[in-house]
Amino acid sequence: MTTKNPVEKIIRIEGVTKTFTTGEGIDGKLFVLRGVTLDITQGEIIAVVGASGAGKSTLLHIIGTIDRPTSGRVHYKGIDVFAMSDEDLARFRNREIGFVFQFHHLLPEFSVLENVAMPALIMGKGLAEVGNTAMDLLKEVGLEDRAHFKPTKLSGGEQQRAAVARALMNTPMVILADEPSGNLDTTNAQALHELIWNLSRGHGQTFVIVTHNESLAKQADRIARITDGVVKTS
Repeated sequence: MTTKNPVEKIIRIEGVTKTFTTGEGIDGKLFVLRGVTLDITQGEIIAVVGASGAGKSTLLHIIGTIDRPTSGRVHYKGIDVFAMSDEDLARFRNREIGFVFQFHHLLPEFSVLENVAMPALIMGKGLAEVGNTAMDLLKEVGLEDRAHFKPTKLSGGEQQRAAVARALMNTPMVILADEPSGNLDTTNAQALHELIWNLSRGHGQTFVIVTHNESLAKQADRIARITDGVVKTS
């Protein structure tokens, strides 16, 4: 088991703003994030909460390098990631960041095992090379007997567990989850929450989770609340 280090800052978000041109508001711009500064430490679970439209998903997309900030910087272990080229940033994202979304986004034409292995396959590795790792991850999330099924044969809870396994495939530094249990019933949502916590403690990886689920948020090490484009932690 990896030992959690509560001191090392893995992510430093510094003065991040994000505006969108809408033709409405001040000068035709919508100000979503207004100078967000946040440190995230290695191995912690942080829940991002706030009202609908507050900018939670926008912040997660910037942390995940899917979207660039209007201004400000995001550092991963001291590296200013948005100073990278788009090509280098895509490689960094594939290797160092795992994603879990509200809707699992599993590819229906591939088996569950192939879906879990997909991040490694995108890197150019073959299934013969990474298949055992993918199977080990399926065992961790309790889906080894579903490895050769197509995703459509899985329940909603099973599909989300497969998505979590996929997020872990390349042993990323950080897992970002956007409403991961928002499409599940209460029983499956609680099971997914417990799985995320067990995986975080077992692998020592950092989880940043956007959620409206107060029960999930209260289990996190910290809560980052977005109000009027500004983040406060507790």
